[in-house]
Parts: sequence; C-alpha cells; structure tokens
Amino acid sequence: MSDRLKALAEAGVSIWLDDLSRERIETGNLADLVKHDSVVGVTTNPTIFAAAISDGERYDGQVRDLVAAGRSVDEVIFELTTEDVRNACDILAPVAAASADDGRVSIEVEPTLANDTEATIASAHALWGAVHRSNALIKIPATLEGLPAITAAIGSGISVNVTLIFSTERYRQVMDAYLAGLEQASAKGLDLSTIGSVASFFVSRVDTEIDKRLEAIGTDEALALRGKAGVANARLAYAAFEEVVASERWQALAAAGAHRQRPLWASTGVKNPDYPDTLYVTDLVVADTVNTMPEKTMQAFADHGEAKGDQVTGRAGEAQQDFDGLTAVGIDLADVFAVLEEEGVDKFKVSWRELVDTVRDQMAQAGAES
Repeated sequence: MSDRLKALAEAGVSIWLDDLSRERIETGNLADLVKHDSVVGVTTNPTIFAAAISDGERYDGQVRDLVAAGRSVDEVIFELTTEDVRNACDILAPVAAASADDGRVSIEVEPTLANDTEATIASAHALWGAVHRSNALIKIPATLEGLPAITAAIGSGISVNVTLIFSTERYRQVMDAYLAGLEQASAKGLDLSTIGSVASFFVSRVDTEIDKRLEAIGTDEALALRGKAGVANARLAYAAFEEVVASERWQALAAAGAHRQRPLWASTGVKNPDYPDTLYVTDLVVADTVNTMPEKTMQAFADHGEAKGDQVTGRAGEAQQDFDGLTAVGIDLADVFAVLEEEGVDKFKVSWRELVDTVRDQMAQAGAES
C-alpha cells in the first residue's frame, strides 16, 4: 500500500477513483486498488464509459446480444453502464459494509436532462432500479432544475451524488435540497440511515476560468492571484458545510439516523502544468471529505504527495481575502460561476454525445459481424 495514500486516508480524506471500465473490473485491477491503494469509491461519467467501451473488447459480446435483441443505442448504453456500475458496487460492497459513507459507485443521469426536473427524477429512478445496489450513487447536476430533482430523489430513498457545483451560493442550495429530501423521506417513514449523498464541488475548472481572466487583466496584482481561486472557493464551501452540520435542522435529522452529505472535491486533476500536480489534493486535506481523482493524479500523490494535516478548517477568512482580492482587480465572480455552470452542462452533453457515437459505432460493427 502506498504510504502517502494511506496517510491521506488517515487524515480523513476518502479516496475515490474517477474512472471505471470492464477491464478494471474483470482483471481485478479495481479490487487491487481497493486492497492496496486506499481506494474506497468510484465516480464515472459518459467520457469515462466512452473510453472504456472504445478501447476494449470486453463489451463486444453484450453489444452483439443487445443488437440482436433489437435494442436502441440509448438502451444499449443503459445496459452496458449499469452492468459495470453494479459489478463495481459488488467489488466495493465490503467497504460499504464497514463504512456508512464509503464503498460507493456513482453513475450519472443523462446529461441532456440537466434542465428538465421531471425527466431527471425519472432517470434517477430508472438507474437506481437497474443498478439495484444500496452502495450506488446517482449523479444529478446542481442546476436550478436539478435542485428539486435532488430533493425528490433523496425523498424517495435514492442515494445521490450532486455534481457540477461551482459556487458556495449554489452549494448552500444543494445542502438545503438534501435536507429537504431527508425530511420528505422521514415523513414517508423511510430509514434515513440507508440514504447516502456527496456534493461534488469542482475545483480546477474554477482556476482555469479565473486565471484566464486574470491574465487578460495583466496587472501585477491580478497575476499574483493566479492559482488561488480554486482552493479558496473549496475552503469557503467547507466552511458552509460546517455551518450547516452545526444547525438545529441538521442535528434533528442526524438524531433520526441521517448521514452527512460530505463535500467531494471533484475536477482535481491539475490543468496548468505550472502548478504542482497534487495541488488540489494536498491543499484540500480535511476530515469528512472525499477527493475523487483521475488515476494519474492518484499515482502522482502516491509518488510524491504530502498529507500535511488539515489544510481547510479555520481558513475561510484567508480564502475570503483571496476572493476579495479577485473582486478588487475586476473579476466578476458571479459571472465566472454562471459561465462555469453553463459550460459544465455543455461539456456533459458533449460527453454524452461522444458516448452515444462510440456505442453506435460498436453496434454497427456488431451488426455487420452477425
């Protein structure tokens, strides 16, 4: 086991792998990562599945069978991805049995539904039913239309990974949606201890967008703030999390068996080669959080990362100073977050089309071979 990853886990950070493939499942690679590298969860997205399906032959037999059965491309995608997530859930089941919060595998509702509340709710129910594993998480984007879908899903007993969160303001709305869902679930007599959730707060994309604007401004004061916004934003989010879990509303739900909706640091692969490749892991170490990493980032931390203890608690004031500095040099933070959310939804949709095209090509090849 990597001592560095072990130290990160011992600091209270749950290490989730941001990748999944049938090859990882069937070769034992995922099980090895769980056993040897402190991996206690998995996140997926359509781009990950597109890469897995196009790069390997392990899907071919199932694709041929589904094509022969006359299934549509959307139905094939549903069957392929839910099978992988179901099998990954089984690999992580012992972790889930030992931990109320970890051992989770996430699968995303169709991104084209990001601005359709009712369709998102229907997709969440379909995925939850198909995977049929208590340690699954259904990813729902934190759009304005996604917020009531989050509440409805939680209220029905579905565990949710809320994704695409960029601002603390939206994060507070997400936490409110989670608590409202728990209250609905409680009113229905559901066991709150069976419902899990994380809130995926994106980090590196914030720096990418703000750094671009700082470089356009070009002053010494502006350039000095590059690479600070992503971590500062996450630290402010954690302060909001602490505030909510200290509230009487949360305490009442916790007393009824509810689990905290932990912050999950997402988009933690460093985009700027000038920054340390473990920046969004090392600088966001704090208990009660998840860090979902591409394998490259996880390997980098295993090789040279440092878990220097809590880097987040009590640093909201410092983070706010960085944000005040950004405003002072002319960064419109509200516009930044609006742009990031819109671009995030668009990227999710592009990712979905990529998956559709990949599967359609596999289906055509399977049809030609039959």
